[in-house]
Amino acid sequence: MEHIRCLIIGSGPAGFTSAIYTGRASLSPVLYEGMLPGGQLTITTEIENFPGYPEGVSGTDMMADLRKQAQRFGADIRQGYIEKIDLSQRPFHCVDDHGNEFEAEAVIVATGASARWLGLESEKRFYGQGVSACATCDGYFYRNQVVAVVGGGDTACEEAGYLSTLCSKVYLVHRRNELRASKAMQTRVLSNPKIEPLWDSRISEILGSDLDGVTGIDLENVKTGEHSTKEVTGVFVAIGHTPNTAFLNGQLAVDEQGYIKIAYHGTATSVEGVFAAGDVCDPNYRQAIVAAGRGCMAAMDVERFLQSQH
Repeated sequence: MEHIRCLIIGSGPAGFTSAIYTGRASLSPVLYEGMLPGGQLTITTEIENFPGYPEGVSGTDMMADLRKQAQRFGADIRQGYIEKIDLSQRPFHCVDDHGNEFEAEAVIVATGASARWLGLESEKRFYGQGVSACATCDGYFYRNQVVAVVGGGDTACEEAGYLSTLCSKVYLVHRRNELRASKAMQTRVLSNPKIEPLWDSRISEILGSDLDGVTGIDLENVKTGEHSTKEVTGVFVAIGHTPNTAFLNGQLAVDEQGYIKIAYHGTATSVEGVFAAGDVCDPNYRQAIVAAGRGCMAAMDVERFLQSQH
């Protein structure tokens, strides 16, 4: 059976940075790219806030750069994903999606988190044609247009605030009659003349055509059942994220939202020899630069852990 010193699960900024650092430490890391090689940034048009790219960079290009850099230092990057992993004893027994079995002395989980959706067929139909889960990624395309943001928490308010700097008007669609966001965020949003809250409302349908993309939303008042429509060209869904941890089968401690719990001053999880980095353990920041930094931390933690075992 193949024996791996450091297994990295996930290929976003956290995973690739972990691979760069563990590769330079001569740990011969093996990285599984997962179902979305490069992570969520590969569906991002342009990244303008990652240090080192003064003119901005596409998410695909940045992930390609990180991938090449990891390979330069000897990382074994494999297509596919980890289907099963047994964390009950070290070395950890793993099975990938092709049925290959191997053992790993240490594991870095960097599988990220996936955006939650409304569950509408029209949402799937218009994804990339007016439907998005990232205002900072796609807001540029809606300059001087009218858009809608769905949600009532800090993320939705942040998205609405950001879009208000680009768009002529932003509808904030929320099922309740008050926001769940922090008081400071609520004040900022409710005092913004470009943001109009639509209380007690949910989107029952996203309207549009294959030619024009999104053209509007059908709203249902959750208290009265009455329907109304609003003309918008973009719908930004901001109702939270789900950490990609299903393959772990509950073997690691998680918080109430499902994010992996890590050590306060590090990346160690509840299982010795398993570390986590990136959005899979970060409900607060969800930024590429933060994920990359945590990937560095996880790699250094793995190096120290493996040294302590010999």
